[in-house]
Amino acid sequence: MGIGIGIVLLVLGLILVTGAVDLPASVDDAIAGDTLGWIFLIVGALAIVLALVINQQRSRSTSTYVEERRADPPLR
Repeated sequence: MGIGIGIVLLVLGLILVTGAVDLPASVDDAIAGDTLGWIFLIVGALAIVLALVINQQRSRSTSTYVEERRADPPLR
């Protein structure tokens, strides 16, 4: 999951929790919109945090490298 998916889940969760969109009656009977919204909020926040942590670790590991040069011994 990337940052984009985390943001999408976060926005969907906020929409469902605040009740900005009314779900159809058939969906509302099967699924509790508030509960689904809180689940989306938590999973979206975790996805954003995990994406940031993984990107931070990736940038640390690729920027550090060691270059070793060996000089040939002089010829006699």
